[in-house]
Amino acid sequence: MKKKAAEKAKPAKRSKAAKDPNKPMRPPSAFFDFMEEFRKTFKEKNYNNKSVYVVGKTGGDKWKILSEAKKAPNVAKANKIKSEYNSKMNAYNKKQVNTVAIYEEILK
Repeated sequence: MKKKAAEKAKPAKRSKAAKDPNKPMRPPSAFFDFMEEFRKTFKEKNYNNKSVYVVGKTGGDKWKILSEAKKAPNVAKANKIKSEYNSKMNAYNKKQVNTVAIYEEILK
């Protein structure tokens, strides 16, 4: 059995770079903070509905119609978490720069 030329010429799959387990995780946005609360209340009211689509669609629609005043607690919480994340990332990046500098010293 002969293989077609197109099948032979497939490029090799690249493996994903390994993620650093010490890198801080990105914080959730205000919308995801809202959805976490919304899912709980939605499941209590609609315990028979197991559709992820319906929960997401309903939550998204509700988020769109919320006023800025009602979104404010979620936005404030998200901003607080984001500022903590930024400080952790700055510390992480400084550590990475120091690590790279040490390896460059060793290689010289």
